[in-house]
Amino acid sequence: MGAPRRFVGRTFVGLHWFARRAWRRSFSALAAGAFASFGRGSVLEPPVRLEGQWRIVLGEDVFVGPGSCLQALAEGRSAVALEIGDGTNIAGTCVLSAVEHVRLGRRVLLARNVYVADHAHAFEDTERAVLDQGVTDVRPVEIGDGAWLGQNVVVCPGVRIGRGAVVGANSVVRDDVPDHAVAVGAPARVVRQFGRVAELVP
Repeated sequence: MGAPRRFVGRTFVGLHWFARRAWRRSFSALAAGAFASFGRGSVLEPPVRLEGQWRIVLGEDVFVGPGSCLQALAEGRSAVALEIGDGTNIAGTCVLSAVEHVRLGRRVLLARNVYVADHAHAFEDTERAVLDQGVTDVRPVEIGDGAWLGQNVVVCPGVRIGRGAVVGANSVVRDDVPDHAVAVGAPARVVRQFGRVAELVP
């Protein structure tokens, strides 16, 4: 590859990344006022789907990657339904859906395509489409500080994932995961617990 072509390529990619950063910063600044709270340094990278954003709290330095969905559904009555702690990083194409309460702690890491919800879809009525039956099984979900959820993880209603826990890719979490544990599988089960780690530094 010749030097001129390399120069053009690097310049083009640099301009692309500059424009992308500028766009997501501008989008985030303009969208911030629509939220219950939007912390300093937090970034939403478009495209992003938002619903009920007035019931969503973002801490400081949160990153929400492109293609994600943050929603607080109209069926809920709580003032804040979805809470994302300081420094949390959501890679992209993730869905966080809350009726009453979903909380992600500080410095949580979500890989792509993670789905977290405090509810399920009702489906018992055979005369109506599932789409028209609303939600059921509403129970709070909590993901502790410093946890890491791998790609394609599903977190079901009523689950607590502990501090520093790791959930392997493609797992379906139906039961609590203790602090500093590794859980894998569908349904997920704990396969390892490791020693207490030092307090997280922001």
